[in-house]
Formats: sequence, C-alpha cells, structure tokens
Amino acid sequence: MALKLKKWDSAEHLRTDEDVVLYLEACLEEAGDDVAFITKAIGNIARARGMAQLASDTGLGRESLYKALSGEGNPSFATILKVVQALGMRFHVTAAGQHTI
Repeated sequence: MALKLKKWDSAEHLRTDEDVVLYLEACLEEAGDDVAFITKAIGNIARARGMAQLASDTGLGRESLYKALSGEGNPSFATILKVVQALGMRFHVTAAGQHTI
C-alpha cells in the first residue's frame, strides 16, 4: 500500500485565537526581514478565518486579497493594517534591545 502524503497547510491548524497569536509570533521571529514570509503568514491566518468574510470586512476583493497575501504579492501597509484589524488583531511593539536617542 502506497503512503499518501498531503502538503502541509498552516491554515488548517489555526483554530483558536491563541493558535493564531502563537503562529504569527513564531513567524515574525523566524522571518527576520523577509516581508513575503510575514505576508504569507497573515494570508494563512486570513484563509483560516475565511477569505470571503475578510473581503467583506475590509472592502477589498477576495481575489485581490488572495494575491496580496500569497507571499508573491506586494500589499501596501494600509492593506496589511486593514487585514490585521479585520482579523481582530493589532500590532504591539517592544524594544528589541538597548537604544538611546
């Protein structure tokens, strides 16, 4: 009997708010300066929550959102902010180390 493998899809495992937060925090830590990686992670969260509802909540087209959040797109920061807000999340910033002004 042949073993059937399925491509891993993060969106299938993002069931709770805690799952989403931990996933995005891990992605942000892993990504470094890889913007496409972060965008794709937000896209995975969007797919887990429902892209059609997200399109309705943001006023953006569903297909446009799929493209922008694919990791291949180049969404504006305004689009990212709309998506993050519509997903019920917000950004939180902390100092990465000692900095003086």
